[in-house]
Amino acid sequence: MTLPEGLTRREMFLKLGLLFGGFVSAVLAFPIVGYVVSPLVRDRKTRAGSWLSLGSVDQFPSGETRLSTYRHPGANAWDGDTANIACWVRRIDGETFQVFATNCAHLGCPVRWFKQSGLFMCPCHGGAYYADGSRASGPPERGLFEYPYRVDRGTLEIRAGEMPTPGPSAEASKDRPPCA
Repeated sequence: MTLPEGLTRREMFLKLGLLFGGFVSAVLAFPIVGYVVSPLVRDRKTRAGSWLSLGSVDQFPSGETRLSTYRHPGANAWDGDTANIACWVRRIDGETFQVFATNCAHLGCPVRWFKQSGLFMCPCHGGAYYADGSRASGPPERGLFEYPYRVDRGTLEIRAGEMPTPGPSAEASKDRPPCA
């Protein structure tokens, strides 16, 4: 192979190295730029914090706690049933509700509601929570994660979309009955 006039071997390899480095940089920059820009161009419906319907308030009797589900707002068509997320809905009275994530505040295991004892219980490490979501016993250091809710035209809606993280928990009841 002959080199063009006035181009040394060293200069040719320098130019090839710069060309190859530019190509690799462009290939790596594309997904990085996409990751950084994606929150700005994300559809409004998929944003965390959107209000999602849990159904009519009539399906939640006063004084009862029921399991309900909502569809994750960022779900894709191929997600199937894995995009349905469970939550516990407690109707205190009228239009006053508490909506809890099903995850234990300790390690995220799914808690179950036991009507007989009036407790949410975690099967993994023995965590227990009162009906108002506050900590009763066990390793969790805080209460259950609670979703903000609103009632709009007879429909219960929650603000969801992100996995629960440590933050404000259900407030402890001051007039809670003593543990048996």
